[in-house]
Amino acid sequence: MTTTLDAPPLGPLLDDIVRTHRPRQEGGHTPANIPFLSTIPYDRFGIAVATTSGDVFSSGDAGVAFSIQSISKVFTLALALQGGNPEALWQRVLREPSGTSFNSLVQLEAELGIPRNPFINAGALVVTDHLMQVTSDAAAQVLRFLTEQAGAAEPGSGSGSGTPYIDEAAAAGELARSSRNLALAHFLKDFGNLAAPAESVVENYVRQCSIMMTCSDLARAALFLARDGQGSRGAVLSRSQAKRIGSIMLTCGMYDAAGEFAYRVGLPGKSGVGGGILVVVPGVCTICVWSPRLDAKGNSLAGTAALADLCEQTGWSVF
Repeated sequence: MTTTLDAPPLGPLLDDIVRTHRPRQEGGHTPANIPFLSTIPYDRFGIAVATTSGDVFSSGDAGVAFSIQSISKVFTLALALQGGNPEALWQRVLREPSGTSFNSLVQLEAELGIPRNPFINAGALVVTDHLMQVTSDAAAQVLRFLTEQAGAAEPGSGSGSGTPYIDEAAAAGELARSSRNLALAHFLKDFGNLAAPAESVVENYVRQCSIMMTCSDLARAALFLARDGQGSRGAVLSRSQAKRIGSIMLTCGMYDAAGEFAYRVGLPGKSGVGGGILVVVPGVCTICVWSPRLDAKGNSLAGTAALADLCEQTGWSVF
């Protein structure tokens, strides 16, 4: 794997990536169950690279806050692994690619309430439930963690701020259309794999998905995954735990298109239906790209293409 930030220089390279990949016409789709995502202009495009040496390079709309959605699952998992007895969590959720839709009810029932991995919705609900055994407001805990790792000020509460904040109005709208997530939670509860009430787990899950951040903030917040677990204020995870989160991102982080993403990009990644993709280059940097229109698998169309281009030009890959 390339482990240096060689030429071409990152600033001009990112500017070129934006010029090349910013959408020029409408394409793809936005999630029907999250109405406010359809209001985002289709041509939004931002990218940021945070290096392990402390530099941040960005271009395009990298300073515009967007809904991180399932990218939050990376940080929720990190928080869950910080607690004692992580093996108790791994008895409740597996580490295998799903090969089916990220919100599949059929797979969960067939596998007796044990989700395939922590990045599909059922698995994320279990991880959220795990956190709720320590605090009833798991979403607020995730927000504090993201704010700290991004090096931002105190968590914000309004749009227009570069500081991470929960968009409570968007969360309420999404929660009102969360019938399938509630069904997954009730399945989990029936199989004995949720401790908290199903409704409370789904509410926390939706609120953590409704955190708003910029590409630059997200790239900074994830640096502990590229630094062997070392975050902005010291150790977040052990080197082994950081490596294992990266491995799950590689095999499970892009819904049921993880294999295609590994083929095209060659790096651990986690996407969200808000159009963001977070990528880790171990020992080098983290990358966050955002463009709101999605492909059939729920991943950013322009974002995926941009990452493939960037990694081709830099040589960044774990292979």
